[in-house]
This record gives sequence, structure tokens and C-alpha cells, in this order.
Amino acid sequence: MATPDKASPRDRLLDAAAGLFYRDGVSIGVEALCRTAGVSKRSMYQLFDGKDEVLAASLERRIPWYEAQLRPAEPEAMSPRRQILHVFERLAERSVDPGYHGCPYLAVLVELKDPEHPASAVARGVKERLAAGFRALAEQGGARDPDLLARQLMLVFDGASARAGARVERLDDGLATATVTVLLDAAGMRT
Repeated sequence: MATPDKASPRDRLLDAAAGLFYRDGVSIGVEALCRTAGVSKRSMYQLFDGKDEVLAASLERRIPWYEAQLRPAEPEAMSPRRQILHVFERLAERSVDPGYHGCPYLAVLVELKDPEHPASAVARGVKERLAAGFRALAEQGGARDPDLLARQLMLVFDGASARAGARVERLDDGLATATVTVLLDAAGMRT
């Protein structure tokens, strides 16, 4: 990313989009987006076909950061079970941040409700990669039914993320990791 004083109009739009859409939802208008980015509407339309494309591009650009937040620094030093628990520990840590509004990718899927929207495709891809990662770890850890366990873990992840993002649940009490531990035990995951 460019430094703020040297950021290109494209980068400023993507940064503004990421912040606004996460904080306020995808209904933010083009005018507010351009004003926040310090970019004219004309410039935005020269760079992107429209707001939908800006949203999709901003989500795409944040994937490496998002996935790095959930991944252990040294996964090879952890068992598959421990790696799964790490994801939920990170979720619990992030959930108490005052700016936390839940998983940005889940929020986009819920708000848009349109599976054909370009941002929905990006968000769905992130969710599918997370589920595939859970499935691979479940298989490596000896789970009896890795597919079922991956689905259950996604349900806990998305539900915990949504409830914490809506401020109706706090995750810093270990509820999510305790729930996941029960699932891992029931699935026969090795420690």
C-alpha cells in the first residue's frame, strides 16, 4: 500500500471503501465514498465500473490481511487441533476491539443477498477457503467426518463473529473456544 500522502486515487478509494463498508455497511453511496477518499466521482468511474466493483476490489485486497489475522505465525509447530483453536482464540481477541463489527465477508454476504454480485463472489471465496482449511486440518487431525466438522466450525465461527459484531455476545470469556473444543472432542480430533 502507498503512504497516505502518496496514495493513488485507486488506493484511496479502496481504503475508504474498506473502512466505510465495514463500519457502515454496503449501502454507502458513491458520493460519501468519493468524499472520504478525496477522489472525484469522475475519477472513480474512470478507475472502476461502479460502486459494486469498488466493493469487490476492496474486499479482494484485504484477503491477505484478513487470513493472516487467523493464521498462526508458525502453523507447523502446532497440531491441527491447536491450529483450529488458534482461529477461535484470534476471533475472541479481535471481537473485543471497539471497532469490531464481525466478519467483513459474512457481513457482505448477508447484506447483499445477491450471490451474483461481484463482492458476494469474493466473500464466498474467502468463506470457502476458511471451510476448506478447517476441513484439511480436521482430516489431518483424525476427525471421523472432516466435512461435517468443517461445517460445524464455520457455523460457530460465523455465528460467534456475527453476535460479537452486533455486540450481543462477548467472546473474551472463552465461549467460542470451549464450544469448538467440544466439537473437536466429539469428532475424535487428536490433541
